[in-house]
Amino acid sequence: MDKSIGIFDSGIGGLTVLKELCRVLPHEKLIYLGDTARVPYGTKSSDTIRRYALEDALFLLKQGIKLLVVACNTASANATAYLKEKLSIPIVEVIGPGARQAARSTRVGRVGVIGTEATVRSNAYAAEIKRIDPEIEVLSRSCPLFVPLVEENWNGPEDEAYLEELKSLTVKRYLGAFKEQGIDTLVLGCTHYPLLKDTIARFMGPAVALVDSAQETAREVHGVLQGMQLLSSGRDTVPPLYFVTDAPDRFTHLGTRFLGTAVEQVKQVEM
Repeated sequence: MDKSIGIFDSGIGGLTVLKELCRVLPHEKLIYLGDTARVPYGTKSSDTIRRYALEDALFLLKQGIKLLVVACNTASANATAYLKEKLSIPIVEVIGPGARQAARSTRVGRVGVIGTEATVRSNAYAAEIKRIDPEIEVLSRSCPLFVPLVEENWNGPEDEAYLEELKSLTVKRYLGAFKEQGIDTLVLGCTHYPLLKDTIARFMGPAVALVDSAQETAREVHGVLQGMQLLSSGRDTVPPLYFVTDAPDRFTHLGTRFLGTAVEQVKQVEM
């Protein structure tokens, strides 16, 4: 019997990674855990993030998984090494794949990184990009208002128009300096940020490549499973299983927006 791939995030942002995994690996069984009771991780200390991440991982291990995806930039930056010390299964995080793609994409050697406070504070993206190519200049900025903008759920055409204007103003406020500094590659270093990709792309312009860590992570998971001969032998498409630690109704509603398809089988659990 084929085992599942386990994916965890502090909330719903990791669903952008799940969406890409469904696209790249349609025959794999996926189990998603959103730690919605303790979100956000981005404002927590590194010690707390590591503890939460290990608890999330151990829960998924009990479900019988063959590979773990840390679908949270904050946890990836602060807890990946710790998880690899504690666990024996393959672990794929979102920092490395995004950093490698950024290093490949830049033509002028100037890369921007945006993420949560904890991700930016960890310097994980900059360290990984510079490990690949020490000559690349990395400029980082936290964008704390992006997550609530993505999760905001106003109704009606007037509200939507206002929200779009607010998104544009916020993107301009956070990313204006990057335009002046002449970056040609921008890493979306939070799994919520792909939902702002269109707004960001319009502001930054076609000369700036946007790196979506969710897409790169899904490609890496495929490569790891293929290399270890762990790809599913099944040919059916199985809907993902979802676990949350709080507010399953809100997760179902927002998750449907994130995935563009109905979210079903959401169960609330305690860590």
